[in-house]
Amino acid sequence: MDAKNNPTGQDLRKGYKGAAESILREYGIRVWSETEIITKTGKFRGIVLPRAENTDDRHIVLKLPNGYNIGITVDDIVQMKEIGYRQAHYKIPEKEFPYDPSKPNVRLLGTGGTIASRLDYRTGAVIPAFSPGELYGAVPELAEIANIETEKLFAVFSENMGPEQYITLAKAAAKHIEEGVDGIVVGHGTDTMHHTAAALTYMLQDLPVPVVLVGSQRSSDRPSSDAAFNLLNATYTAARGDIAEVMVCMFGPTSDLYDLLHQGTRVRKMHSSYRSTFRTLGDTPLAMVNWRKGITPIKKDYRRRDKSRKVKLDAVFDDRVSLVYYYPAMKPDIIYSLIENGYKGIVIAGTGLGHVNKPLYPAIKRAINEGVHIFMTVQTLWGYAQMYVYDTGRDLMSLGVVPLGNMLPEVAYIKLGWVLGHTHKREEVIKMMTTPIARDITEREPYNGYLVYQGGLPEVQRFLKEYLR
Repeated sequence: MDAKNNPTGQDLRKGYKGAAESILREYGIRVWSETEIITKTGKFRGIVLPRAENTDDRHIVLKLPNGYNIGITVDDIVQMKEIGYRQAHYKIPEKEFPYDPSKPNVRLLGTGGTIASRLDYRTGAVIPAFSPGELYGAVPELAEIANIETEKLFAVFSENMGPEQYITLAKAAAKHIEEGVDGIVVGHGTDTMHHTAAALTYMLQDLPVPVVLVGSQRSSDRPSSDAAFNLLNATYTAARGDIAEVMVCMFGPTSDLYDLLHQGTRVRKMHSSYRSTFRTLGDTPLAMVNWRKGITPIKKDYRRRDKSRKVKLDAVFDDRVSLVYYYPAMKPDIIYSLIENGYKGIVIAGTGLGHVNKPLYPAIKRAINEGVHIFMTVQTLWGYAQMYVYDTGRDLMSLGVVPLGNMLPEVAYIKLGWVLGHTHKREEVIKMMTTPIARDITEREPYNGYLVYQGGLPEVQRFLKEYLR
């Protein structure tokens, strides 16, 4: 086949090289062609996809009719036959959102992440691609819930979110709330969503309406994508829910029965790929939500929607803070390096009840003497920093290390940056850090706030068999 038969004018075998390119040429197969491939182990039919540039030359990538991709090694191919050609188009056109004066008004703020992503076949990676307007094109059911206006603030993976983005996002949300919207939805990558949720909790106080962060674990081009379900539930929560707090809305169980609404200061991503990755730690979620069925509260003591309240924008952050995860035999040079590089705050995720080894003591003492604020959390995630129990904890407190109860390490890191944006006076910093805001520290953890499903145990297996079939 020659270039004139290529509808796009692009390389007929884009991304393929070596043995893979040779076998495509042998059988006259183009990228984007619907192809039947007979191998030593069976017959496959699907669309030949472009090959990632940085991968090997021994596989053909095929998108199956069920939407999943497979790689077929060239050594197993017996025969290939092109059946048709239908180049995929991954751009979803933006649509003007239909306005209904009887419906609530929601502002969708886009930051990027998998909920607004597609697969980049040049590298094989998932990249930010869809604008918020394109999300409506992909999920038209949104119009059944609310009137939505969109604003694309960033187009980044969540690992590229930081203080500058937190402040910009908080200011944008406050502006739209002051203009009278009924709720805010923030489309966000899942990897650091819990950091941003904590930042917005501190920067947006006395909320009159919900602020809901939402993302997806599976990109929108995958059949198992949770993007649409999560977005619909988040929009419903922002538009019609009664919980006026910063929340994360993500899958509850592994199936699409409902999403959970997590408090912005008590939530954490707990699995790299499960759709049900987000969990409330040391407490229970605020509620369950299914946009077709409504919101079912789990907690009763939440801030309720009241549009007569005025949001308090407090968007400050000193980024000279660090989160240090203690490990056995850690050397003091890590602490000394932070001092010498001008850091003003350190959160330690210590072992057990809040411990580190004795070789760190001189470095910690010097840091505190030089005005560095050091706080202790626990790397167990559940439970409290109780530093008065053992000598190690008491010694660290005598040096000036302050325990933070059951505040999560990442939340403590965010809060310390926010606090240091206000003051560096030691007494004021300690008071602000240890004063609970939005349940970042609780007096006690509920009996059902610590549940770990350990496969193989008889009681867990009975539960799984009965309820999660």
